[in-house]
Amino acid sequence: MRSQRVSVFIVFVLNGIIAGSWAPRIPALAGKIHAEPGVLGVVLLGASVGLTVAASFAGRLCARFGAPAVVFASSCVAACALPVLALVTTPLQLGLVLVLIGASFGVFDVSMNVAAVTVIRRVERPLMPVFHAGFSVGGLAGSLGAALAAGQGVDLLPYFAVVTVASLAVTAGVIRFVPREELATGAGARGGPGRAMVRRPVLWLLGGIAFVSAIVEGSNGDWSALFAVRERGMSEGSGALVFSVFSAAMAVVRVLGERIQRRFDPFAILVAGSLFAGVGLLTTAIVPVAWLAYAGYALAGGGVGLVFPIVLDLAGAVSRRGDGTGGEREIGFVTSIAYSGFLIGPPMIGGVAQLTNLSFAVGFIGAVAMLIVPASLASAAARRREERSAGDPDGRGTTATTGLPVPAED
Repeated sequence: MRSQRVSVFIVFVLNGIIAGSWAPRIPALAGKIHAEPGVLGVVLLGASVGLTVAASFAGRLCARFGAPAVVFASSCVAACALPVLALVTTPLQLGLVLVLIGASFGVFDVSMNVAAVTVIRRVERPLMPVFHAGFSVGGLAGSLGAALAAGQGVDLLPYFAVVTVASLAVTAGVIRFVPREELATGAGARGGPGRAMVRRPVLWLLGGIAFVSAIVEGSNGDWSALFAVRERGMSEGSGALVFSVFSAAMAVVRVLGERIQRRFDPFAILVAGSLFAGVGLLTTAIVPVAWLAYAGYALAGGGVGLVFPIVLDLAGAVSRRGDGTGGEREIGFVTSIAYSGFLIGPPMIGGVAQLTNLSFAVGFIGAVAMLIVPASLASAAARRREERSAGDPDGRGTTATTGLPVPAED
């Protein structure tokens, strides 16, 4: 069982490394194809479009073929697409390759989360935040590697080729240990997804929570440094550290996530995280003190750090069947809604900043973060209603995060 946990954690790290390896080289790619900022902004939407569309059917692939097969295929496609980036010569070509990369990551993300849910069910431990901490660590490692390569003047093709070869080697080494949940047959295989799934309010509410979390995370990634430089007078180097603080706080909270989930109700964590994020960003926007930007973004990163992992845990438990299977399509359904937040959030905040200013836009993100509070309360109520209708009158038949029997209290 330990090998399964370690292998899934490595898969999350690998996902972060691949993702973090290409984004920092965008300036070099833009210079290579002579793309103006406006054109480049449209081209970069290709990755978000591919991500959102592919995530919507990735759960069905996992339900049919099993998570390990889908993880293997999607990770290989994502890794092998990287060198193609170095060969593009026009904005259109770059956009098409980014659609492919985004689509492969959409499938990769959903399948690795399905594998994580399988491990969580088997070990009966709330490990989803720890797995997502692996992604954060991988993203940091990938971005540092990209920065080092750029600083040393390494060309795009050899750099991407090295990342590809290393990624394929890691995938080949760990994939046999990635667990495959037994696929359901007969009535069990037909239960849960489809029209019945999209009619379930709790899934839409969980998707809405993940959507808001993605808006907050994506917008901070795109606008935090610019806010720090233009509105708080920081240097470019100091401003760049603002998002690093946000990311580091998110990673730390995820590492501690298992302990937090064991102690507190998942919906209470979502509410508290929303309030922390909202207060942090609103304080940063309102109080014109430079150092508060670091504190505010640290609070925001810590606040949203557990939202997406917990939502995926809850989505996987929504339709767990009596034979212990299920949840793959629900995870894909919620993930596809979440990724649309990455697609919509940054340009929406840009529009708000254009009409007002960056400080107002940051405060607006803080207000948006607090929308998780009513959505979490409504989701908890919807879940209790479903449990009562399923014959669990007190709503305590299974744990919220794993769908496993509630352990006896000491």
